[in-house]
Order: sequence, then structure tokens, then C-alpha cells
Amino acid sequence: MVFIGMDHGTTGISFCIMSDDGEVIDVFKIGREESKQGKVSAIEELSKRVDLNSIDLMAVTYAMGDGINKIQNITQVKNRGILSINGAGKVTGGGTSVFSEIEDSNIPAVMIPGLHKDSDSLDKLFRAAYSHQASPEKVSICYNAFLETGWKNMIVADISSNSVDILIENGKIKGAMDACLGAMGIVHGPIDLEMIRQIDEEDFSANNRFSHAGAIKIADIDGKVANMKDQLLDNYESGDEKAKLAIDTLIMTVAMEIAGLDVVCENEIEGIVLTGSVGSATKPFNFENEINKYFKNKYSLKIISKESGAIGAAQIARDVYNGKKEILGILVDY
Repeated sequence: MVFIGMDHGTTGISFCIMSDDGEVIDVFKIGREESKQGKVSAIEELSKRVDLNSIDLMAVTYAMGDGINKIQNITQVKNRGILSINGAGKVTGGGTSVFSEIEDSNIPAVMIPGLHKDSDSLDKLFRAAYSHQASPEKVSICYNAFLETGWKNMIVADISSNSVDILIENGKIKGAMDACLGAMGIVHGPIDLEMIRQIDEEDFSANNRFSHAGAIKIADIDGKVANMKDQLLDNYESGDEKAKLAIDTLIMTVAMEIAGLDVVCENEIEGIVLTGSVGSATKPFNFENEINKYFKNKYSLKIISKESGAIGAAQIARDVYNGKKEILGILVDY
């Protein structure tokens, strides 16, 4: 018997297959574009790796997850657990096709909610300040971080196409800073004054500007999401000055955001967990070393797998199946 975790990420949809005893059997990823075009089937790829009838439970993340605030059976959830697909970065339809496959497969599944103003598990000040704080895979990332470290007071920094930092206090998620609010990622970032003017005065949507507000705007790179990230890292490795400025700026903004979350934590932070394709990077730059230049060894730093979203979702599936009633303060209704 096995458990499955699904991470609905920016560049693709990742799956983790986990055994009863928590061993990661396999992690694989399918592209959004390939899924939308019917070139690849999530269920077929799963069936190549595991007997579908042996799946005890799957935990699914999808888009913003702002239509639910509990971990719920997928059959109970309306509109795929979202209020709207708009304003969520680039929309390809690949994640939707995967979600439909899972719905039609009869595999037992739960959905993980995002963190937003209706999340009654969060601190009321964060809920009052921000309508949306993090998408559902950030919850599964935090759960993986929690199980990996045992820390009850920490900040989890997921740095990749976008950057989201989450504050966990007393073993519960207190609040988070979403990509459109604070730190830059490779692709997405906060909309500043210049971009507000472009939205008001030129023919740009807010979502378009959000999807060009990350490090790529400094490095002057455009194109498909996955290609832009690879191009930026290639340029950095070749010594391009714009690319280096872009990465250095990204790291600075992440350090600022982590420091801000530390300030509002009532307990002493036990450590910072780094993850994501950039947060876990050791080349062409070592993210841990670079960000520690700002922290000056103030924090214990722990790197977890860049696949922590899928792994953590599988861990949630396993623990929900075994009767756990809450995950990091989020209630389970299953």
C-alpha cells in the first residue's frame, strides 16, 4: 500500500510515491504544456510506477487553493477548491487536465487548502493584512520541513520561480508572504510603482507584470517560464553582470522578508528551512552561503529537497489516512 503527493508547481506537476513507512519510492514530474496537449497522462505515468489499486490516499494541491480552508475529500470540494484561476501567474491548462484525470480515476484523494483570508487557522493579523498568502503546495512543503527538522518555530523559504516565506510558530502556520507582496523569485515578484504605471498607462495586465517582476526583469530575460530560469542561471554562470545583479537582488529581498517574519514571531526562531530549485541550489551559486552573508550565522539553516512539495503532500496523505486531525494547525475534514 502506498501514498501519493501531488505538487501543482509553476513549471510542472510533480508526484511523490511513498510507502507505508514513509520511504520515498519515486518522485517524477510532468510538464504543464505536455499535459494540456495530451502528450502525457498523469494517471498513466503513475500506473507505470505503482498499482493504482494499492494507493491508500493521494493528497492534491491545485492553484491558489483559496476556495477551501480545511484538508477535505476531493469529492466534497467545489470548483477544484479555488475562487478563480485569474491572477495566479501563467495559466496553461496543464494542471487542470491533471486534476480532471485524478477526479475521474476514483483514486481516494484529499485536497490541501492554500493560506488566505478565510484560513481560520492563521493569525488574525495576517488574515486582515493579506487576502492571499500562499498556495497549497506551501503547506505540504512546510509539513515536510516540520517532519525533517522537528522545529516548532521556524521560517520556511521556498525560492524558485517565485518566492514565498512562511512563518511557523508553536508547530502551526502563523502566516506567510506571497510572491506578489515581498521577495523576488526568478520569474514572479512584487508589482512596484513602475509596473503600476505600466498597468494604468500601457496595455499590460497586472498578472502580466507580476509574471515579469522577478529576477528576470533585472537580467532582461523573457520567454517561457522554465526557459527563463535556465537562461538566467546560464547567464550567471557565464559571468553576465546583469544576471549576477539579478540573483544578488533576489537573495537580498529574501533575506529582508525572512528578517521581517522573524520580527513578528513571538518565540525564538529555531532555524530557517531552504527549499525550491533556487533555495536548495549549490551551483552556479550556493544559496545557503549567499543568504547567510546577511544572517551572519544568526540562524541554523537546513536545506530540504526541492521536491518537498510533493514529498510533504505524500506525508500529509499518509498521516491523514492514519487518523491525524490537523496539519500545522489546519483542520482535517476527511
